[in-house]
Amino acid sequence: MKRLSEATMWQALLDCDPSYDGQFFYAVKTVGAYCRPSCKSRAPLRKNVLYFQTAAEAEQAGLRPCKRCRPDLEKYNPAARLAGQAKKLIDGHFDKRARLQAELKHLGISQSHLAVVFRQHYGLTPVQYLGHVRERRACALLENTSMPITDIAATIGFESLASFYAFFKKQTGTSPAKFRQQAHCSVIAD
Repeated sequence: MKRLSEATMWQALLDCDPSYDGQFFYAVKTVGAYCRPSCKSRAPLRKNVLYFQTAAEAEQAGLRPCKRCRPDLEKYNPAARLAGQAKKLIDGHFDKRARLQAELKHLGISQSHLAVVFRQHYGLTPVQYLGHVRERRACALLENTSMPITDIAATIGFESLASFYAFFKKQTGTSPAKFRQQAHCSVIAD
């Protein structure tokens, strides 16, 4: 591996450049921790920085891994983990709005930050994903059961039939009753 100059490593550290992750590690003497070049921690004073080629070298020097960037783990992506946790919560609690909101708050980040992270990983916001989950569940119930539409609305988390109808029409372009009728007609035609 080509040895990087101290100036190059310093610039990578200042830029939080992930392309240098794995090529070197840096430590802050005053903190006693070592980091990846992409670590989002505040930039240290240059005089307090030490450079290492491997995490093992940093640990042998008596330094601990940074709790933020986790250089001791090969693959650490807290944003992906957070987005995955939010997705799992939505999948599990899509029908209970208050419980879902409480569970999402326990993730410890703001709704706006969660929306940014979720969109980066799934291409849509948590609210949009919740709409897709509810739509899929409503369509499945309309196609495969004779459950009354009012019960379907309640089952997927709507407190009012009017809001369910408006939601369903916006998502699918048709009313729940027409959707059910078309689903049954296509089954008969097949």
